[in-house]
Amino acid sequence: MQQWIMHVMEQFGYLGVFLLILLENVFPPIPSEIILTFGGFMVEQSPKLSFIGMLTASTLGAVSGAIILYYLGHILGLHRIERIIDKYGFILRLEINDIHKANKWFNKYGYTAVFLCRFVPLIRSLISIPAGLSQMALVPFIIYTTIGTIIWNAVLIYLGMALGQNWEKVLYYFDMYSNVFYMIIVILLIVGIIYLYKRKR
Repeated sequence: MQQWIMHVMEQFGYLGVFLLILLENVFPPIPSEIILTFGGFMVEQSPKLSFIGMLTASTLGAVSGAIILYYLGHILGLHRIERIIDKYGFILRLEINDIHKANKWFNKYGYTAVFLCRFVPLIRSLISIPAGLSQMALVPFIIYTTIGTIIWNAVLIYLGMALGQNWEKVLYYFDMYSNVFYMIIVILLIVGIIYLYKRKR
């Protein structure tokens, strides 16, 4: 996949970056670290590319992808989720009231969650779905998503520029960064399941 990503970026420049980052947000397994750090390396090597251009293209792609997932959550809607929980919630020991509590929490802390989750691998894309599901106002959602995205993208592009030919070294450290977050997520899920199980009993 890495070779294909690099080929697309070399072939299409800013447009390739925009499309790849858009796909990365809709299909999280595509690694943004490769796209952005290699993009920084390309900026360093090509006089036709600039840091601002790369940051703009990648940010527009990320925000566009986030809006797609936001509307996916918006279309899915709370009522459909309620029907699913009503029918299959017993499997996960969930009740409709649990969904309302989660939605209430997101309405209270949603903007902060949208911003902070832009720095968490995998979750950075998926957070857009509950934002749409909770009917979060679109304009604030876009603002918080854009701010978080600009910071994330700028750091990775700059690292790619600073490391030059050694840009791939960033991937090793971001793998470690991602693995730490995945472990935290798994632990939180286990704790959540245990809590729900004990509460139901």
